Amino acid sequence: MKGNLRIWTILFFALLGIEAKAQIGFPYCETFQTESTFAETLFGESVDLTGGVLRLTANLNNQNGYVYIDVPFPSTYGIKVEFEYFMYGGTGADGLSVFLFDADVSNFAPGGFGGSLGYAQRNEQPGLTGAYLGLGFDAFGKYSNTSEGKNGGFLQGSTALFPNSITLRKGGSGFSGYDYVIGKITQNPPAGANDLALDVQYRFPLSSGGQGTQRVEESSEVGYRKVFLELEPHPSGIGYLVKLEMEVTTEVGNPRLVTIFQGASFPYAAPKDLKIGFAASTGESTNFHEIRNLVVEVSADDSLKNPEGSDLTDFTSCAGQENQFYITDQQVVLPNENSVIRCLQLYESLEDIKAESEDICAQARCLEQNRVLILPQGTFIASDEEEGGFTFSPKEEFVDQEVTVFYTITDSYGKTSKGNSITIAIQESPQPISLLIAGENEPVDQINICGGDEVSFIGIGDEAYERFEWYKDGVLIESETQNTFMTGEPGEYEVLGYNRKNCPAISNKVIVALPDLPVLEVGSPVVGCLTGQVVDITSQISGYDPITYDYQLTGNGLILMDDELMSVSQSGLYELKVKLKSLDCYSEPVAVEVYIQETELLIDFDFGVQGTGVKDEAGGGVFPSDIIQFTDLSDDRAIKWEWDFGDGSFSQDKNPVHVFGKKGDFNVSLVITDEYGCQQTISKAVSITRSYRLMIPTGFTPGEGENGTFLPKQKGLVSLELLIFNIWGEMIFRTEDLETEGWDGTLNGKLLDAGLFVYRVNGVTTEGEKVKESGKFRLIR
Repeated sequence: MKGNLRIWTILFFALLGIEAKAQIGFPYCETFQTESTFAETLFGESVDLTGGVLRLTANLNNQNGYVYIDVPFPSTYGIKVEFEYFMYGGTGADGLSVFLFDADVSNFAPGGFGGSLGYAQRNEQPGLTGAYLGLGFDAFGKYSNTSEGKNGGFLQGSTALFPNSITLRKGGSGFSGYDYVIGKITQNPPAGANDLALDVQYRFPLSSGGQGTQRVEESSEVGYRKVFLELEPHPSGIGYLVKLEMEVTTEVGNPRLVTIFQGASFPYAAPKDLKIGFAASTGESTNFHEIRNLVVEVSADDSLKNPEGSDLTDFTSCAGQENQFYITDQQVVLPNENSVIRCLQLYESLEDIKAESEDICAQARCLEQNRVLILPQGTFIASDEEEGGFTFSPKEEFVDQEVTVFYTITDSYGKTSKGNSITIAIQESPQPISLLIAGENEPVDQINICGGDEVSFIGIGDEAYERFEWYKDGVLIESETQNTFMTGEPGEYEVLGYNRKNCPAISNKVIVALPDLPVLEVGSPVVGCLTGQVVDITSQISGYDPITYDYQLTGNGLILMDDELMSVSQSGLYELKVKLKSLDCYSEPVAVEVYIQETELLIDFDFGVQGTGVKDEAGGGVFPSDIIQFTDLSDDRAIKWEWDFGDGSFSQDKNPVHVFGKKGDFNVSLVITDEYGCQQTISKAVSITRSYRLMIPTGFTPGEGENGTFLPKQKGLVSLELLIFNIWGEMIFRTEDLETEGWDGTLNGKLLDAGLFVYRVNGVTTEGEKVKESGKFRLIR
């Protein structure tokens, strides 16, 4: 096959599972009248395939929709586009656009919607990615002005509205470009814009009707619209001449062809390949926007020639295998600039090759029935992956015979060759050969090696071979033609040994792998909180597997292996590595710090009533309302304190204060933590024994300073009754005022003589306990 035959065995796929090869080039036809679109027709936002049309927007406010054909079209010979559109049912906004953009753009994104119609920039929204040309059919009138950040428009860039206008804008990027080129008003031009409008006899509205109207599908009915856009190569060689015509029906039964642009100059260099798309939008005003029956083909068709094939007779195949062949550029003639083989079709006879159809859409795709050819001798399949590629799987009973089939090729512009023949000889296939590791007797599926190491392969079979081919990951390794091969690169390897009939014996496949070792993510430091403790490093290793791997810890003069890592007894810095047991190469080391406490972490605390130090009944008792000061007496290594006061309250202060608020015995605990996370705990009981305190003076001196009245001092009472009696039992003073200043020694305003008096106190504590006390005291004068 003149050096272009490559034969290998691959998994034979079911014929019913074959998918059509992605299309490249012209022609392209999409009716939008079937249940689904071609896979290359991509759309987004509010788009819906419904009722035999592609609906870009519904008749609702603030709708956006776009569609583009993910097929690159060579730009060399220009483009012809035709489609029907339906704009109806609403209040007249915004419109739709058809656009061309650079096919090499990897991430398609539409432009600003609203008045920019999904093409140009709009305020803070960038324009269409890779934009080359945008033609707007603008019902509302913003696409043709400079509002919303667009560049240029009617009347030197006016911001006025120009409804029913068709405007051409050039390419741009982001927020720059998309400039106005030319436009026409098709109906009711505003004042001062008559020169921009069609002649009166040709005028028509872009929409077929307002609110309540329906889609107009028949060309004989009023409101029908069809667009014919042609971009002819510019005589200067750069850009195009733009011709735009529309089939318009404004009278029943009288469709007419209206020329919008006769041949407007668009002198801007086009990318090598283009793609086409459409967009539409509504705003506060609305319309349905729909398209159907899209056809895209070459403009300068007369400049194109049909490809030429040749009769191919030097192909050889091997029975029982799938053999891969390629029809190369040297074997066919592709006369049209920038064209490639888009489609290979296979036939049993010349008579089966049909003449090129007059229907341009019949040429749009490779016919699936011509891509698979089943004959008694075997099965032919046109390749999905390689241009001009096909496979042949011959049957073994036809060894030493030939088979002849016929083919056509179609290029990127839809031009197809006349029929030519392919003749293939069928040879016997040898038995498979064994791919072994040198020095081994049994094949393996995988061998692991260290970086920098190499493995030696050898191919061994049962017959003599003329040459060998080595493949790595399915790709031929050039210049390797012996039965031995050495490599240090990871990949999947196989060898083919060719016998004297040039049929290959195919080996098993062996994977050479640089093993993926486990990731060592050890939390460092590894801490032993008890003096003399040993620590277990393996507990920190995720997926620790000493059966498959060797683990090594080195440092402080130690080399510890595998389970020895469970009992590390020395603090210090170490390095941890891992390797496969079958190999000698370790992973990159990971630093690990080990810390083991050398002295015990000590903990203690003290407490007492703030300002007094009282902590128990011997010191006068502790009251619920007393502020208790807690003082940490722990090791200076502590950096964190966690107090639990035993009543549901907590603190992280080093020396906190706390009010318990009720009587009882409370177990107060403290947990300290050092910088390595080691902890110690201690608990102490705090008893709140008193709910009140009542102190009665034994005497007083009326009118003299602080001792000038008889006043019991109390704490913890919520009510108080104080009664004073003389020695004969007569009550001479009474008060229930908690804020009383006490008895001043008088009766009816007269100071009494010195002597003994009797007091009685009745009270209630904060906890509802009743208090009764009585006794004698002396009035001193």
